[in-house]
Amino acid sequence: MERKLVVGNWKMNGDLVSNQALFEQLVDRSPSSIDTALCVPFPYLAQGQRALSGSAIMLGAQNLSEFDAGAYTGEVSGRMLSDFDCRFVIVGHSERRTVFREDDQLVARKARAALAAGLVPIVCVGESLAERDAGQAEDVLLRQLEALVQLLDGASLARLVIAYEPVWAIGTGRAASPEQVQEILSFVRRWLSGHVGNSRAIRILYGGSVKADSAAALFSLPDSDGGLIGGASLVAQQFLEICEAAAKAAQDGNMGDFKGSR
Repeated sequence: MERKLVVGNWKMNGDLVSNQALFEQLVDRSPSSIDTALCVPFPYLAQGQRALSGSAIMLGAQNLSEFDAGAYTGEVSGRMLSDFDCRFVIVGHSERRTVFREDDQLVARKARAALAAGLVPIVCVGESLAERDAGQAEDVLLRQLEALVQLLDGASLARLVIAYEPVWAIGTGRAASPEQVQEILSFVRRWLSGHVGNSRAIRILYGGSVKADSAAALFSLPDSDGGLIGGASLVAQQFLEICEAAAKAAQDGNMGDFKGSR
């Protein structure tokens, strides 16, 4: 995948005034050689739709219901997100899995619902610190990925974006090295190869606390197609620097100094 994708995840942050300032700083400044999206909280989708209309930055949401409609108080369907011109929706973020106890099967059902609504699900996978230390990282990812094939055929899988989030590297003081990241990205790519015709057509993002100073190395990995950006996406200059790093990595053709395997 030559064209990188950088997605900002605002999480539960923002207000009308600060959002508008951030939108204005980002519109028309993101590099045209990459794809960029902002996943904003539900209450601000209408604001995002207006602010990003006519720009190259796409709008996304952070979650959706597995159901299309009905008596599900507090839920938001994929069809509703489509009404706001959402292109992407994050599914199975580590915070949804850990804090809100969403299991692999629910994540898969949400991915299916997103596809049915014409959205692109960004399916997050990743292992905890305890799982990493126990040498279970690939086993955990395999379990999470295999849940998808229970509901989705190869054609549907090919429409996903996969985001690897090493939960152990978020807020623990332990950073994932480029070698560790590439090892997992390569594992995911190999798994995809067994289920879709061309795994290189599927974007695999990295989402482990990407910062402006680490983005260049992470985006230059052989199997990295971009990033899912948390806190840095709330600061215009930081997010733009990350986007510029993605653009440079794409221009360089992922042929940096790193010699990881595909």
